[in-house]
Amino acid sequence: MQKKYVFATTAAVVVLLAGALTYKVYAERNNGVAAVVNGEQITVAEIKEAYDQTPQIKAQVSFDEFYNRALDVMINSKLALQAANAANVQASPEYQKELVSMQDDLARKVYIDQQLALKVTDAEVKKVYDEYVSGFKTEKEIKAKHILVDTEELAQEIIDKLKNKSAKFDDLAKKYSKDQADLGYFTAETMVPEFSQAAFAMKKGTFSQKPVKTEFGYHVILVEDVRDSKPLPFDAVADQIKNNLSQQAVGQIVADLHQNAQIEKYDLNGKKIKEEEK
Repeated sequence: MQKKYVFATTAAVVVLLAGALTYKVYAERNNGVAAVVNGEQITVAEIKEAYDQTPQIKAQVSFDEFYNRALDVMINSKLALQAANAANVQASPEYQKELVSMQDDLARKVYIDQQLALKVTDAEVKKVYDEYVSGFKTEKEIKAKHILVDTEELAQEIIDKLKNKSAKFDDLAKKYSKDQADLGYFTAETMVPEFSQAAFAMKKGTFSQKPVKTEFGYHVILVEDVRDSKPLPFDAVADQIKNNLSQQAVGQIVADLHQNAQIEKYDLNGKKIKEEEK
């Protein structure tokens, strides 16, 4: 019904704190050594670094759980590397071919990164943000929750329970709703028209007095707040602005390379392809 956003929950925070404490305990044991594979060490710090670099996993499992799984993976990786070194694969034609390819890829990446650093500066990002703020148009937005069910009868039953105060909205949502209850703040255009029409006609602190039908089912809506929208803070959009500018800059970098290059193209029959005049 609207874009899904992932928010840090209390449970997630507890998981992260537990991970940090577990790491401290592990690090203090055995001088921070996680494993010794044929005389070579794998440290707890290496596993912790891998954990920190995978935020999706970090939000779902504790470091303790990740540690046990990752340790076996890193041991297998170490064994494979030791075997490769013992077999002197670095001298093989296959290795040399892959190495050249990787070096070429790295050279291209570093060149593009260097050019982006010159073109996409902090000042340019701030300039785009300031333009966004100056052109921002305030809209009415509301903060709401909803209970989504399949039938009008069940939606009406939920409304009746709210009217006679025999149950709380959150409890009913947990019991009946097919969707997450909390929708956060949103403007009218972010929701399907039927939902927005009903929600934006309501006052703060009220719930819908009759079921609201949309393509998703029947909704019972609770409006928790009404306010005028404001520009997002700089920190919330800076990365997105930088990514957008980088995409544009890469296109310009490639165009400049073509502009200054002499290129001849041939078809499968070896015939020269004529370039269209620009």
